Amino acid sequence: MEEYAKRVHDPYFQPQMATTTASGDSSTNRVWVPGPVIVGAGPSGLAVAACLKNKGVHVLILEQANCIASLWQLKTYDRLCLHLPKQFCQLPLMPFPKDFPTYPTKQQFLSYLESYAKQFELNPVFNTTVVRAEYDRGCGLWRVKTKVTEYVCRWVIVATGENAEEVVPKIEGMNEFIGPILHTSSYKSGDCFEHKKVLVVGCGNSGMEVCLDLCNFNACPSLVVRDSLHVLPQEMLGRSTFGLSMCLLKWFPIRLVDLFLLLASHFMIGDTSKLGLSRPKLGPLELKNVSGKTPVLDVGTLAKIRSGDIKVYPGVKKLACNNVEFVDGRIEKFDAIILATGYRSNVTNWLKDTNLFSEKDGFPKKAFPEGWKGESGLYAIGFTKRGLLGTSIDAARIAEDIARQWNIEMNHFKSLNHPTTT
Repeated sequence: MEEYAKRVHDPYFQPQMATTTASGDSSTNRVWVPGPVIVGAGPSGLAVAACLKNKGVHVLILEQANCIASLWQLKTYDRLCLHLPKQFCQLPLMPFPKDFPTYPTKQQFLSYLESYAKQFELNPVFNTTVVRAEYDRGCGLWRVKTKVTEYVCRWVIVATGENAEEVVPKIEGMNEFIGPILHTSSYKSGDCFEHKKVLVVGCGNSGMEVCLDLCNFNACPSLVVRDSLHVLPQEMLGRSTFGLSMCLLKWFPIRLVDLFLLLASHFMIGDTSKLGLSRPKLGPLELKNVSGKTPVLDVGTLAKIRSGDIKVYPGVKKLACNNVEFVDGRIEKFDAIILATGYRSNVTNWLKDTNLFSEKDGFPKKAFPEGWKGESGLYAIGFTKRGLLGTSIDAARIAEDIARQWNIEMNHFKSLNHPTTT
């Protein structure tokens, strides 16, 4: 065990040098990893890897896709821009280029991530899906298993995030609808929907922007709004709404800031309930803290709703042929349906641990800022419901915590290899 532990913490040992398992199963390699295994190469995985490497800690990143930031690269629409100013979205240790606009485009954000990975020499192992990760209490180490390899390590960092799998609701008659039904993860632009009637189910930021994009391609979109929501202008008083909110929260209680946001919004965009968009009883920031529900930042969709270019409907009751029946009894014909119904965590599918993550939703049981650390060397990043800003906060905390343990253990094993002589 002592020889094994020395090998695990040997900085010159290369994780790619696999050996067969002790049981002699030649179909499965066992790889000793000297540092933490990070599951996921999205912005969260890259951020924590960079912070760890900056502190001299070796990392191994496992990614099931064939690229970094696969959600951004493969499952987002073309017109997507960051909803918050770049200073709130940059990853630790490397700001956005100065010539980038306030709200970088999808392509600019991806180029930033590629530069980030190159800057910190982050080289994920792609096309590697983790099927099981389990803590072995017998030896006090984690076993992270893929289809062909078992990685053994001291620490595991879950960086698969809030948006690992698409949420596809079950609607009566879905099999009978003759037009295409697709999730926003498959939507790129509205060019193939020109002059078609398209129903967008879901009224978050994605649903609102997809409707706007469809309008720009001369489609006829309609929006399903099932619940109450807050819609705020993207900017107020010449500043981003988010930035202004963060500034006000330093001086005033959250309810007072919410009151200001609602009054300013009413003055700037009017009463959204008249457009079929009723507001929740809790203010936008308080609701975000309680439920994680993000307010919608309007980038032009409300104007299209006012003009009648986008129609608003309540929830869908059932589908049939090319008809959609709504809960209020109205029946309309549509050529296609786009599900802007979001994503969910998939952690509980492969992580055999119930202490840090909830079995119900795959999020840490403890709310931000306490949900980043579990037991026995388990960590979580990208589950704060606070976007990339929350990711940066967690990355720094995790790196600091692991680096402290790493340095203690490295010093211990160095003393074993080089005992003091008298």
